Amino acid sequence: MNVETVRSERLELVWLSPQLIEALLDGRSEEVARIGGFAVPPGFPDDHDRRFLALRLRQAKKDPSSGPWYARAIVLPEGDRPMIGHIGFHGPPGVNSRRDPDAVEVGYTIFPDHRRRGYATEAARALIAAAEAEGIGRFVASVGPENEPSLAIVRRLGFVEVGRHWDDEDGEELEFELISGASN
Repeated sequence: MNVETVRSERLELVWLSPQLIEALLDGRSEEVARIGGFAVPPGFPDDHDRRFLALRLRQAKKDPSSGPWYARAIVLPEGDRPMIGHIGFHGPPGVNSRRDPDAVEVGYTIFPDHRRRGYATEAARALIAAAEAEGIGRFVASVGPENEPSLAIVRRLGFVEVGRHWDDEDGEELEFELISGASN
């Protein structure tokens, strides 16, 4: 996956490099703004996101070539360029809940103040398109059965439910798959 910023109509998806993740974990917002070009919201990262970012940092340090697949800040490219959430894949092709060697698994979070405006759908479409441009044609998403907003998003994107599994962090999750034209 390319480290370049992915752009959509209203958003920029800025790669969270190991240097940026370390600055986020250490609370160095000014450094994040200088390096990443976006403003970190108050209270980010919370405990859940701290664990998530620490995991992605460990993974990226273990295999630097996989780093660009992991996490990206979702940024509104206006004003002070606020970070409104994050999106990424669980890793390079093959790192997904279905253990599909050709698929990548997408995950996303939009912070509460920015929900219900279509940002998650737009960000996911943009990230999937960027992966398709690199020849990826199989996508996976895992969603908790009670997470109605996220279920609506994956269905809107064209994902089809194909199974379920247990996640130690999130509990039961429904598995979804999207096969795009890039897989043909």
